[in-house]
Amino acid sequence: MRELPASSDVVLEGPGLHSGRPARVTLRASAGPLVVRAGGHEAEVSALTVVSTRWATTVAAPGGAFRLQTVEHAFAALGGLGLRTDLAIEVEGPEMPLLDGGAAAWCAALEGLRRPVSRPRLRVAHEGTVAIGSSRYEFSPGGGVDVRVRFETGDPRLAPDARWTGDPDDFRVRIAPARTFALARDLAEIDRLGLARHADPAAVVVITPDAIRCRRPFEADEPARHKLLDLVGDLYLHGGPPRGSVAATRPGHTATLQAITRAIAEGILVASASD
Repeated sequence: MRELPASSDVVLEGPGLHSGRPARVTLRASAGPLVVRAGGHEAEVSALTVVSTRWATTVAAPGGAFRLQTVEHAFAALGGLGLRTDLAIEVEGPEMPLLDGGAAAWCAALEGLRRPVSRPRLRVAHEGTVAIGSSRYEFSPGGGVDVRVRFETGDPRLAPDARWTGDPDDFRVRIAPARTFALARDLAEIDRLGLARHADPAAVVVITPDAIRCRRPFEADEPARHKLLDLVGDLYLHGGPPRGSVAATRPGHTATLQAITRAIAEGILVASASD
């Protein structure tokens, strides 16, 4: 991360996880709704549409004005810190940079801008469960944010559970540093698609039956915490993470999108224009 000395702007640069192409993101204090600018166009985050969930979350602006891949880590930082207004995110490149593999660098950059914190628009209106294949999402009303993940792999080296109860400092310190990871069963498909070939080894964890390969110390619940991080980022796109409880078993980008869509359609999740 590089901070510009004569400005309140913060610039982050690096290759994208999947494309490997260079990306440059400028975070800029800006009054009004939180907006994303790319390719000469601007869109409010609330107007972005998820157009792909294969190995990452890709969004598009209205009318297809731009597409932006792998937004979940940046949006997790926004959701974790409670930032929903007064910020412009200007992106050069087709994909958000990988940076540290989690959301810690995003959190550090955003905190430096001292943007106002606000409550989420989304809330859990009533109890409900949505099953998407082997994934399960349980919703319960409540006054605060409570996000739980159960990451079931059957691997005794990995702790399956992670939880975050809405505290920004806890998100920054404990959840944001959790790095992206790949399981051995996914490596052949990732390689076939030509993904993640330019990823910084310090920013990823590779988990095989014989070893856990990483450049920095690894904790048993780090994959579960990263799954929680991704879930917060995906929920942010819909006005969340919501007030209330979300407990996700075997979450993934595709399942999360389908579960949120169904939960909104069934009135389990509701959004208000302001609160």
